[in-house]
Amino acid sequence: MKYLVTLIVGVLVGASLFLAGLYYNPFVAQVSVSPIAVTDARVMDLTFSAVPGDGLLYTNDGESTVQPFPERVGELWEASVVNSDVWVTQLQNSRGIPVGIGIKFSTRSEETELIRGKALTNSIWHVYLPGRGTILIDQTENYWSYLRDVVIPARWSSGDNWRGTYNRITTAGPGSLGTGRLTGGNGQFADLTGESVESLNARAYSVQSGPVSMTGNLTMALPVQAASQ
Repeated sequence: MKYLVTLIVGVLVGASLFLAGLYYNPFVAQVSVSPIAVTDARVMDLTFSAVPGDGLLYTNDGESTVQPFPERVGELWEASVVNSDVWVTQLQNSRGIPVGIGIKFSTRSEETELIRGKALTNSIWHVYLPGRGTILIDQTENYWSYLRDVVIPARWSSGDNWRGTYNRITTAGPGSLGTGRLTGGNGQFADLTGESVESLNARAYSVQSGPVSMTGNLTMALPVQAASQ
């Protein structure tokens, strides 16, 4: 019996050390400074509320923390779109003035490796700016630091919530510098290419409902004539 107890204790201790090493891994980090902060191109910033309930539409498989809305919106439970989200939100410029609509499609990546600090999502933004044109952004995002610094502490909290300050870049590729791939659609953005970076700024999160206070930012590096407001 004592050998069995020793084995169980050893397994539990080993598992605890492994999880602690995964959580506090000093070699895993995400940048908080935009990799296009020093670009020579003109930069256009668009901000949005990253609280799904503040958007125009949100849907997923219907079994996640954040529930689809508005009422009767279709849920994404078919095999071809499982583990995916669709979100429609209002976009604002740097002065807080509404300038367009953003539609974001996200799917959990098969390349996720939590042991290496990779909680990856493949996402596409379709940005529509009335009177200017459309932009498509293709990117890979890493939400590991968001899970580690916001979601997990909320679940550990006795109140099932987290409050604090979190500000990180989520974009991790496919660009060599960790930027997203930007392609102009029509209007003044037609046939243009550039880079983009998405970031999150969170202040409150609830285990029951998800993000409570969180904003997002899309920073896009474009040719001078397209980025001008």
